Amino acid sequence: MLSKNKQKFILSLTRKKNRDQQGLFVAEGHKLVSDLLSSKAHVHTLVATSQWLASHPQPTARNFEIIEADQAAIKKISTLKSPPDVVGIFLQDKNPLTITDLRNSLSLFLDEVQDPGNLGTIVRLADWFGIQHIICTPTCADIYNPKTIQSTMGAIARVDVHYRDASVFLSEYKKLELPVYGTFLDGDNIYSETLSNTGLIVMGNEGKGISKAVESAVSHRLFIPAYPADLPTSESLNVSVATAITCAEFRRQATASPSSSR
Repeated sequence: MLSKNKQKFILSLTRKKNRDQQGLFVAEGHKLVSDLLSSKAHVHTLVATSQWLASHPQPTARNFEIIEADQAAIKKISTLKSPPDVVGIFLQDKNPLTITDLRNSLSLFLDEVQDPGNLGTIVRLADWFGIQHIICTPTCADIYNPKTIQSTMGAIARVDVHYRDASVFLSEYKKLELPVYGTFLDGDNIYSETLSNTGLIVMGNEGKGISKAVESAVSHRLFIPAYPADLPTSESLNVSVATAITCAEFRRQATASPSSSR
């Protein structure tokens, strides 16, 4: 039975302060919860209908709480328009990041990306393009915001998101002697550049782009050209769309020249 105290507790996790204090976050829906359950994520509580529990048997030797509830009760704790069959409470990932974890990979660095939906979509894109690590500045949206978690569509189970001070992180990253890419209106055409299989891709704030402090660490300035180039067009791209185009070009070149050494 889903008690009123438990309802109040779960709803309190919609606020960042409470999530941080408890070290927990909420995931809703079959796809998202199932992906997290099959990953390294640690479950704290499951609230689900009897039908969902019957089709997803849990191990006998479990160390988390399972609460059976009907759809009406789940609606009271859900942030979705249509309440799901299952809501999961999970422990936040506290795994530390060491700079050497990024030595042989392509990673993303997000500079003040503040929209939860954009952040969640970028996590999903990273999952699609095989990018394991995303580093966020402290002013980015909270990865554990319910809107962010839902936008990841389960990708949060496979992508590690870390929050770091920009100057400290970029100073450490410089020691790896890997390229740092950023997108700018005055950059070089991304489709004409030879891109590395390893390095850091910097994406900026929705309205201001990459900040001056972070810009100074960028070694390769890239530009995504409009088509055709001589016609009026939109002023800029949404940051998640720009991330998708950028990551796709990096992976296209890697696939086109799998044996090349860059």
